[in-house]
Amino acid sequence: MNGLFTFEDYGELLSLLSNSIIAAALLGVVGGVVSVFVKMRDIALAVHGIAELSFAGAAFALFIGYDVVYGSIIGSLVVAFIIGIGSIRSSEANSMIGVLMPFGIGLGILFLALYDGRSANKFGLLTGQIVAISPGQTKLLMVCAAVVLAVIFVIWRPLQFASVDPEIAKAKGVPTGTLTVVFMVTLGLAVALSVQVVGVLLVMALLVTPAAAAMQLSSHPIVVPILSVVFAVTSSVGGILIALGSPVVPISPFVTTISFLFYIIARMIGGYRTKHQLEARNRRLGDLDKHPHLAEGRDVPAAD
Repeated sequence: MNGLFTFEDYGELLSLLSNSIIAAALLGVVGGVVSVFVKMRDIALAVHGIAELSFAGAAFALFIGYDVVYGSIIGSLVVAFIIGIGSIRSSEANSMIGVLMPFGIGLGILFLALYDGRSANKFGLLTGQIVAISPGQTKLLMVCAAVVLAVIFVIWRPLQFASVDPEIAKAKGVPTGTLTVVFMVTLGLAVALSVQVVGVLLVMALLVTPAAAAMQLSSHPIVVPILSVVFAVTSSVGGILIALGSPVVPISPFVTTISFLFYIIARMIGGYRTKHQLEARNRRLGDLDKHPHLAEGRDVPAAD
């Protein structure tokens, strides 16, 4: 354990990586917001599929000596658009993702095998490299994050309606097909951004787990996104702050561990609350059975 955490020159490192911490916080906001709709639409598999092609794009960029952030973004956007078009016919979506995922992994492995540069660069694609990105890349990530948040803000209400009940939304004239494609492309950009923090293998820690934890605590349409953002930002920034004290462990394990702990705690709280609500409801029903006159003049809840 002595070699795992040293916290040597921690203050100096904190100052040098202040831009990376700010970028991680902004990417946490993106992940927290987007993950709400990922959960609502039940498309966690799409996140993983996009991440695999993001990996392929980044690996190809690394192989040809291009900026891996651009490669990751291009790979994500291309596959997200393809999945978005296929998702209009929901029966084909999962099959399409299942076909694209191994293809993306295979391409990524091929390009990494052909790349003869530093092995740390290869490892960074899998585990995240937010502290190693250049100032130019940091600015690019911030711009892309702002674009994602702006698009989500514009389409929030119709996207929420279409996510909760797509059939009724379509009957009401909501362009559900267009919204699906727009959201999937936006998700693709969010995946590419999250890959920079936690890498390809662990991207769900920022794009699925925060909302999954928040939904254990509330179902309110405003509270859930707020909690999700808090969980995602705390995970991403907290992971960096802890990782700065470790010379041997990358950021992603800390980010995913914090995110997982949020989910476990939220699950326990949600389960405890649900149990007591059911017990209270059963007690009320039992009292009404014993004393039927108490039910006069009030609506009695039907038993399940």
